[in-house]
Amino acid sequence: MEFEGRKKVHTHLNIAPLIDVVFLLLIFFMLSSHFVTQPGIKITLPTAVTAKLHSEEDIVIYITEDNHLYLNNEEVKVDTLLDKLRTRVRRAKKKSVIIKADEKIDLGLAVKVMDIAKQAEAEGLVISTKIEHQSTGAQEHQ
Repeated sequence: MEFEGRKKVHTHLNIAPLIDVVFLLLIFFMLSSHFVTQPGIKITLPTAVTAKLHSEEDIVIYITEDNHLYLNNEEVKVDTLLDKLRTRVRRAKKKSVIIKADEKIDLGLAVKVMDIAKQAEAEGLVISTKIEHQSTGAQEHQ
């Protein structure tokens, strides 16, 4: 009696359709996703050679080129700045206020904001600048 050997079945997986589906999904997600830009306050900081780094947990007042005021990304008017700043300073651990002002603003507005910060019982007042580099350009620092 002779045994017949098992017939081997050769299976071949064609992955070309799988690659096509993966590329179609990739193209679909690339075209359907939209890039979200972070809203921000556009200011150009003045440069200084002696600039130092500060943490971002401080209270920050932004003054834009068109003289709009922002208290930690919330737009405020000069009239209401003192009250809002006073409550933030009282709640804050570090009672330091950072002023990030555009280099083209009116100096009178900057002095008024600094005076309001002192009235709000801020213990420290920092004017934010960016470090001036001779060869590589300027980077933003406080």
